[in-house]
Amino acid sequence: MHSLSKSKLMAFRQCPKRLWLEIHRKDLRIDSASAEANFAVGNHVDVVARQLYDTNNDARLIDRTAGTAQALNSSTAALKSAKPVFEAGFSAVGALAFADIMLPQGDGRKLGWRMVEVKAASSLNPCHHDDVAIQAYIALAAGVPLKAIAVAHIDNTWVYPGGNDYRGLLIEQDLSDQAFARSDEVKCWISDAQRVAAKRKEPAIKTGNQCNTPYPCAFFTYCQAQEPTPEHPASWLPDVRTDNLKALLSESTELAEVPNEALNPLQLRVKTQTLSNKVYIAKKNALADLSRHQGPYYFLDFETINFAVPIWRGTRPYQHIPFQFSLHRVGRNSKYVHHSFIDLSGKNPSKAIAEALIAACGTRGSIFAYGAFEKTCIKNLAARLPKLRAPLQANQARLVDVLEKARAHYYHPAQEGSWSIKKVLPCIAPELNYDSLAVQDGQMAMLTYLEAIAPETSKYRKAELEKQLFEYCKQDTLGLLHIWAYFIGRTVLTSECHVQTP
Repeated sequence: MHSLSKSKLMAFRQCPKRLWLEIHRKDLRIDSASAEANFAVGNHVDVVARQLYDTNNDARLIDRTAGTAQALNSSTAALKSAKPVFEAGFSAVGALAFADIMLPQGDGRKLGWRMVEVKAASSLNPCHHDDVAIQAYIALAAGVPLKAIAVAHIDNTWVYPGGNDYRGLLIEQDLSDQAFARSDEVKCWISDAQRVAAKRKEPAIKTGNQCNTPYPCAFFTYCQAQEPTPEHPASWLPDVRTDNLKALLSESTELAEVPNEALNPLQLRVKTQTLSNKVYIAKKNALADLSRHQGPYYFLDFETINFAVPIWRGTRPYQHIPFQFSLHRVGRNSKYVHHSFIDLSGKNPSKAIAEALIAACGTRGSIFAYGAFEKTCIKNLAARLPKLRAPLQANQARLVDVLEKARAHYYHPAQEGSWSIKKVLPCIAPELNYDSLAVQDGQMAMLTYLEAIAPETSKYRKAELEKQLFEYCKQDTLGLLHIWAYFIGRTVLTSECHVQTP
């Protein structure tokens, strides 16, 4: 019999095949950079939570690196005293769990415990309910006098007051009644999971919605490779929201198998153009839609950081704070000027980037962005910087969403159902690509920023990281400029003047 950890039981709840692979073929895991980043965020939130719950500075932290057996023995000893325990472990009924926080209730023979599971999420989701049900069952089966159990998650409306004061960062929700009432369910999960773990061969389960719910599975690449590859996957259909279409897609792998009457106009366009291998371009409509906007023309992209645990006073958890922008400007002569700003000082960049943006954008002309993200960033900057609110709001009013225009007037079969700039740009300007760049997406930009502002990063490495961020953000706005030029039938001269804003 395997001793199944809570994480493995949660893997079983997501997909039995995932559990089997976690146990027997862990070498097949491919953990994405995003998953690694989320793991680091969770660890940071755990550290802050320990500070918040260790009010008397007398808590015991169990050292899990010493091995499971030693950690369990240390936990048993620590739970005999009426002091908080972090990472206490329990083992029973073929299962193993470690609690984030154990808080004593009473003392002596009446000593009981309240468990708090800490989550970096900003709200509860169904998997958190399963999580605490498993924790409660194993703790009680191990003989721990557990009286209550709660989840503490991040309050993304809380504003950091500064000074390392994180009181209010976490919200607790008591789930005791629900968790204790599900003991029979958990008992069945453990029994079923043990049967799966004991199998000599992996369960025959096809890829599907479970591969990303509640979390992306690190074995997806392996599982997908075991299946026939559709020529035109039905998963390319965008904006799948109706239950009827979701049900059809669970049975269909090819676009050709999905009936036209189940599709909205945008989905039907994806299907039609993909199967015919023809480009859709409503040239006259795109020209009319974009030509009504006045010059000079600006093309804007932000890079942002969103800390789960804020480090700058006046900011909120998971609030996107811009630290960089790229701005291309096209005038009457069709030549473009490139403005850039980047702040890797580690200080709050909000005021500096807002002032630089206002100066670079002038007071007239149209500011093009790809999607609504830039508008949201400027709106948030205006809310936090009252002295700059008026010019920021004026810039916000000048924004034009090119993504909206692309979805309305263009589709190339190579987009594979996506209108992201990294899908559209190769179809319109194949010479512009991200393949040679060290930073290739927003997640990588965040990780690069975090490395750049880390105290241990050398000035030489920091300069290298700054160049990587500069090239990536510049590529986004240069690509945006070329998409705009393609839609309006305009040639943009390649001569360029770069202006770096301090």
